[in-house]
Amino acid sequence: MTSVYPPLNLAVRTPRITLAAATDEMLERLVPVVRAGVVVEGEPLPFDDPMSLYQDSPAREWNWMRRIWSGRSRIDDGYWRLYFVVCDDGEPVGMQDLIADDFTALGTVHSFSWLAPPVRGRGLGREARAAILHLAFAGFGAREAGSEAFADNHASNRVSEALGYLRNGTNWATRRGEPAELIRWRLTRDAWAARRRSDIELSGVEECRPVLGL
Repeated sequence: MTSVYPPLNLAVRTPRITLAAATDEMLERLVPVVRAGVVVEGEPLPFDDPMSLYQDSPAREWNWMRRIWSGRSRIDDGYWRLYFVVCDDGEPVGMQDLIADDFTALGTVHSFSWLAPPVRGRGLGREARAAILHLAFAGFGAREAGSEAFADNHASNRVSEALGYLRNGTNWATRRGEPAELIRWRLTRDAWAARRRSDIELSGVEECRPVLGL
């Protein structure tokens, strides 16, 4: 069903996955994945604080949904965060977000994502990042994309490197209250264009641009 709110009609499609706007219906479909747990015990923690996905169920699901609802309501020309559900063969398996501060002046974006543990290691994270970059650069005309991941989050850092990002220094953040080093990455428009794919489709972009101040 089409929404009167344009960000909820956005979609990005590749031959492998669909990034569907995180409507309430899509969030409800993703709840079982969140309830089952996204953080794998014994593996390095992937998220910085604060992060609802570290909490116990059912507070995990409640606060995860609250943060998305809150983020959706903040969209304007000074800041926006677009939330997408990653669908593999129609099944929700994770999220991919696109975030911008003062995009009309700076043209820069950042991304955030997670996948359900059972589907990791199949290249879906790279495919989702490629899809969201296509939306940023081809859809919205971004100048540059950035990403950060903890130094021991090898999967995320490998995705950035494989998609043409270059190292852009380091940073620090806490995870579960403990400090940890972040690796920063930077992808210019020219670097993205050199690898631009022709098999990614966008929908709902033109209707969404005025909501973002574009």
